[in-house]
Amino acid sequence: MRLLVIGESCRDVYQYGDCNRLSPEAPVPVFKTNQDRNTNGGMAKNVYNNVISLGIDADLCTNSNWETISKIRYVDYRTNYIIVRIDQDEGSYGKADLSNIDFEKYDAVLVSDYNKGFLTQEDIQLIAEKHPVTFLDSKKILGKWIDDVKYVKINNFEFERTKHKIPKRLMNKFIITLGPDGCRHRTKNYPVPKVEIKDTSGAGDTFVAALAVEYVKSQNIEKAILFANECATKIVQKRGVNSL
Repeated sequence: MRLLVIGESCRDVYQYGDCNRLSPEAPVPVFKTNQDRNTNGGMAKNVYNNVISLGIDADLCTNSNWETISKIRYVDYRTNYIIVRIDQDEGSYGKADLSNIDFEKYDAVLVSDYNKGFLTQEDIQLIAEKHPVTFLDSKKILGKWIDDVKYVKINNFEFERTKHKIPKRLMNKFIITLGPDGCRHRTKNYPVPKVEIKDTSGAGDTFVAALAVEYVKSQNIEKAILFANECATKIVQKRGVNSL
C-alpha cells in the first residue's frame, strides 16, 4: 500500500514559556521563554507524517523550501494560550509541478491544500481526474471542479462558507468535522468521546490522513470515519502539532 500527499508545507514551531505580567513600556504581555521548544513539519508535511506514523508507505509532493517557512507560536505553558504567532517567509510556497507524477502506483492521493498558491483549482481537478481515490482537504471556496474527488474533508465553518457554491449532487462526498462533536457524513453524525482538549492544531491533518489510510485498507467509509475520529481524539489531547 502506498499513498501520495500533495500540498504546501511549512515548519510548525511551538516555543513555550511563562507569561505572568504586562510590560511597563506598553500594555502588552511579557513572555519569558524556557527550554521547551517543539518543531514539526506542518500543513501537508504533517499529513504525510501522520500517514507514515500509521505504518503506511507514502510520498510527498510539496514545496522544496518548506523548512524556511515557519509558523512560530509563543505559548504560555501553564494555560497553553498562544500569546502571539509569527509567520516567516509566508507567501513563498511556489507552484506545484505535477507533470512527472505516476499516479497509477498509488492506492490513494491526499490533497492538503492550504490555499497558499501552491495548487490551483485546475491542479486539483487534474489530480482527481488522474486518480479515482482522491481525498481533498482545501481552504478554497469549492465548486463543481471537485466533481471527480472521492471524498472532501472540511470543517463546519468552511462548509458553511462554501456550501452555496456546491452542486447538490456533490454533497455526499463531504465529511464535515464538528470539533468536539465529531463529524457528519451524509445524514449521519459520528460523535467522539469527551476528553480534555489541549490543542486542536493539526487535528484536521491527522483526521484526513487516518481517513484515507483506513479507507484504502477496508474500502468502507464508515470504518474510515470511525478510525479518523479515534485518531483525531488522541491528537487533541497533546500539546502543539503532532503526528500519531
